[in-house]
Amino acid sequence: MATAISPIKLGGLARMLVQEKLLSDDEANAIQSSANTQQIPFVKQLISSKKLSALQVAETAANAFGFPIFDLDALNSDYLPPKGIDVKLMQSSHVMALQGRGNTLFVALSDPTNLHVLDDVKFQTGMTLSPVVVEDDKLARWIAKIVEASDTSMSSIDVDEDFNLDLEGDDQAQEETQSVEIDDAPVVKYLQKILIDAINMGASDLHFEPYEKFYRIRYRVDGVLREIAQPPLAIKEKLASRIKVISSMDISEKRIPQDGRMKLVLSKTRTIDFRVSTLPLIHGEKIVMRILDPSSAKLGIEALGYEADQKEALLSAVSRPYGLVLVTGPTGSGKTVSLYTCLNILNEPGVNISTAEDPAEIPLAGINQVNVNDKQGLTFAAALKSFLRQDPDIIMIGEIRDLETADMAIKAASTGHMVLSTLHTNDAPSTLTRLMNMGVAPFNIASAVSLITAQRLARKLCPNCKVPLDVPKEALLGVGFKEEDLDGSWTLYGPKEGGCELCNGGYKGRVGIYQVMPVSDAMSRIIMKNGTAHDIADQAQLEGVRDLRQSGLLKVKQGLTSIAEVEAVTNE
Repeated sequence: MATAISPIKLGGLARMLVQEKLLSDDEANAIQSSANTQQIPFVKQLISSKKLSALQVAETAANAFGFPIFDLDALNSDYLPPKGIDVKLMQSSHVMALQGRGNTLFVALSDPTNLHVLDDVKFQTGMTLSPVVVEDDKLARWIAKIVEASDTSMSSIDVDEDFNLDLEGDDQAQEETQSVEIDDAPVVKYLQKILIDAINMGASDLHFEPYEKFYRIRYRVDGVLREIAQPPLAIKEKLASRIKVISSMDISEKRIPQDGRMKLVLSKTRTIDFRVSTLPLIHGEKIVMRILDPSSAKLGIEALGYEADQKEALLSAVSRPYGLVLVTGPTGSGKTVSLYTCLNILNEPGVNISTAEDPAEIPLAGINQVNVNDKQGLTFAAALKSFLRQDPDIIMIGEIRDLETADMAIKAASTGHMVLSTLHTNDAPSTLTRLMNMGVAPFNIASAVSLITAQRLARKLCPNCKVPLDVPKEALLGVGFKEEDLDGSWTLYGPKEGGCELCNGGYKGRVGIYQVMPVSDAMSRIIMKNGTAHDIADQAQLEGVRDLRQSGLLKVKQGLTSIAEVEAVTNE
């Protein structure tokens, strides 16, 4: 006599199949019981039993519950979302990400009634989910393929050995970090994953932010902050301690801000530096990490977005034996990368280059880099005085902040040295008047300053999904286009709403917008007469120097960015 199987609580999919008369109660009970015993999904056990095929289950589930069905054989791996579902969750829950659209993530699964799985995925991604039913066997093959790819994902950043976090501190710091690694191995692995993900996404900054009821991590990608994760609140102290230890900070000091550095060794040939800053908040320490990739200084001037005439003017100025070249713009506008690109071009065995920075962000072999330290008396001006006794050819000063530094820079530029530096001004013409307002004599400005570059960074339209726009002629004239520009020879593009799986809201990457202004003899005469920034700007226009808005609109004509983005970064 056959042993009767005790009825058990059937899952939603099993109940539906019984209601559709594709399985009997006994069959559903037997399959569910066997799945529970083997700790595998009901669908997998059902297909293994050969009662129904994977296609039959998918079609029935899609019709019964009103979800779309998709054939995974038609899926192209190139279009999978870059930020998908955690690999471990994908394996354990038998679910994968298909496509991201705005804040919605389309997920493939073979059992759409498994609400627990959907809740786990929603918690991990922070996105609204839209389920799509697929065949279980094809889903299993795709998950295996993604898992296999993730095991070698480090190859995308040229990793040829186990990466590690290098300490720039002393032996005590080494001992402390080993202790942290032993005690909090999950935190160490989590931090490494966060750092690697940030590098792969092209982030420039990471923000670790504690609040009363939650803890969040955000990346700045293409100039925009995006929330990436909300780890458990209990992790904040351990994560902060780990970061402080490897950044050579005082792990016990939580009442005052601290600064430090750390590096992530990806391979024998590639290392990423991080500049780390802590700030005590009422609910813990906020930590911001700036990613400093030395390879960004070696992109070449062609990659920065200069127009041909602007590039020629800049290279001509920095190639002179003497003079002062200034790069201006707000924080985060790419001034450092522009300066380092020029230094990289000038860095030859027969040239002595010295830099004073706060701090030195990108290490370059062959260049003498100094970190200024105001507390110890090593200011920009003090460093510059020392450089002049070091037989320099080229000097780079991180920033001209005061009259003493400005006077020293002018003196160095007037005595046979090429000097590069930055100022925080809105555009190139106002830089000259800013120097006069600081107290620099107009004669010295006119004789020493050879070129000024003002710059901004604008988000680039995603080439995969940008869409043509039809904008009235009056509106185009209103943003700065001229009648002769609207000749129909170019197409106006904008971002696709929600973007695509390859971009962030219709944008991917950034491009520089520049105002490159050589200081001509006519401008020098205006300076000598104490002329205003408007006088200098008018003369620059007469000489064919494009201002930031005009340079931005040129990028719009080239299809690289949108009018909205140009207006946002050049709206003075």
